[in-house]
Amino acid sequence: MINNFFVLSPRGDTVIAKTYRSKSGVGAHERSHTEAFFRKVKFWDGVAPGTPGMDTTLGMGSSGGKMSSSDELGEVGGGGADGSKESVKRFGDAPPVFVMPDGCSYMHVKRNGLIFGCATEKNVSPVVVIELLSKIAKVFKDYCGTLSEESIRKNFILLYELLDELLDYGYPQVTQTENLKAFVYNEPIVVTPVADTGKMINPKTASASAVHKPVIGSVDADGKKTSLSANQKNEIFVDILERLSVLFSNNGYVLNSTIDGCIQMKSYLAGNPQLRLALNEDLAIGRNTSTTYGGGVTVDDINFNDCVNLSEWEHGRTLSFYPPDGEFVVLNYRMTGEFKTPFRIFPSIEEVEPNKLEISVHVRAEIPDNHFGANVSIEVPLPQTTTVATCNVVSTPGANGVNAEYVSQEKKLVWTLKKFPGCTEQTMRAKVTLSGPCTSQIRREIGPINMNFEIPMYNVSSLQVRYLRIAENMPGYTPYRWVRYVTQSSSYVCRL
Repeated sequence: MINNFFVLSPRGDTVIAKTYRSKSGVGAHERSHTEAFFRKVKFWDGVAPGTPGMDTTLGMGSSGGKMSSSDELGEVGGGGADGSKESVKRFGDAPPVFVMPDGCSYMHVKRNGLIFGCATEKNVSPVVVIELLSKIAKVFKDYCGTLSEESIRKNFILLYELLDELLDYGYPQVTQTENLKAFVYNEPIVVTPVADTGKMINPKTASASAVHKPVIGSVDADGKKTSLSANQKNEIFVDILERLSVLFSNNGYVLNSTIDGCIQMKSYLAGNPQLRLALNEDLAIGRNTSTTYGGGVTVDDINFNDCVNLSEWEHGRTLSFYPPDGEFVVLNYRMTGEFKTPFRIFPSIEEVEPNKLEISVHVRAEIPDNHFGANVSIEVPLPQTTTVATCNVVSTPGANGVNAEYVSQEKKLVWTLKKFPGCTEQTMRAKVTLSGPCTSQIRREIGPINMNFEIPMYNVSSLQVRYLRIAENMPGYTPYRWVRYVTQSSSYVCRL
């Protein structure tokens, strides 16, 4: 199925690599393949090498002129005056699947800054391989407690042992966390997790440190052995995550909107008791579903984990299940159509002189005033003929960490806010000077505006967890329940 598997750090270093079969007649060192792969992912140029009719170098392709790998690295680094002009040409992120000059298909996923990748010369289903890589990353996280370069380096013996059980000659074998316990004998070394989104988020919405515990007994940094049963709280963590894909027109109207959501859990309950999870009673499935509730929550489709018992779902919207080890997704759901977007974007462009433009971006937060957007970033691509741009921000009280700047290398405006309070409005104005007159072709190079954000303890779909209980009455058994809601942007775009 796959020839090899590797994990790369954000710098391109090979953290873990395992070869299952080598291509006949090829004796190149494994490192050369991962280095070429990393260069292609890091400096994606829109060309898939090895594709028939296209340039097979690691450069810009036949349309952009051939160049060697060293030329590409020098150009992206801005080594010369001419190179810096070419380096601004960007094609976005690399796709998860592409062909390299060695004739193999390379597939990868990114998790916590790490790249989990593999190569195959067989005609396999890309979806299957991407799911396999995601499953490997999940198993690594379950057994290490936290997924980072440091945790992988300190637990490489355990992870190689897991890889021997996960894959056999490149084919998936055992991929479930609980099933792997019987075959794993090494203990993980616990690493302090790296802090994520930050101090701006209410500590009640952030998961407790216990969510980073491995699923098996571990050893701490001082060599002290810890057992899961020793001083362990009975805890269960529930996350309701929603990713929004919204497309706005240039006058602020919503053209397309989608919510992709999931409920995921991680259980540390002693004895693994059966759980009951209840959702909104007025939850309807399918756009054409007739419901007597009126105004309830309607999702287009929903799918459940294999461990879920649906006997009480139809009449009570209640799920019962025995939680498996590690982090798992209870259900996925999707909602399309009209819903109240958390932020509205209103852009405007005015040509004050033939070679000067004034761009205004007005953003309105339509979430309640007791919520806020965290780590908000707004990007506005500018024409390649831009010579200089200055921007200023008109902020309302309550906004923190506001900054706007022009990134000359990438020809775009970047506006960031650490905290964007609900029911407030923020405006950025920019003056752009071009090297020549603003033609219709140059005007089309402006935009689209891309927005990224995260809203803790808020969800757009109104899907709620009514209760989470233990099915059996167990005297003296008082588990801690941690439930949080998180809304994130997946593709939040406004046309110009």
